[in-house]
Amino acid sequence: MSSVAEKLARKSSRPSSNKQVRLKLVYIDFWSAVKLSFLVAICLAVVTIVGTFLIHTVLSQTGIFDNANELFTDITGGTTDLQSFIGLGQVMGFAVVVAILNTVVVTALGAIIALLYNLSVKITGGLLVGFTNN
Repeated sequence: MSSVAEKLARKSSRPSSNKQVRLKLVYIDFWSAVKLSFLVAICLAVVTIVGTFLIHTVLSQTGIFDNANELFTDITGGTTDLQSFIGLGQVMGFAVVVAILNTVVVTALGAIIALLYNLSVKITGGLLVGFTNN
């Protein structure tokens, strides 16, 4: 009885034939491109929101906001407080709005790129892609 490792060793000792296949990419499905770009946009939105939270937390914990608030109150004469503008709620609200707008823009760009590629294929003939079975 042979083990899995011996079977793999026998398989790897066989000479493999390198076959190449050349294919032309002549069409990108519009709805597939829209769905994929939407998923990428959702991932970017999550990264934006989490990154904003982490950066705000680090800057808050290091005291940079306190120093900036003191400078701001000295410049304005103490009439307004900077913390009311850059509090965690305001910053996260802005990050959510930016993430939503970014999701819409990236999804629309994915759709536009797929449409433009499908139109340009009529002129260029498509993209030649080579595959091998290594």
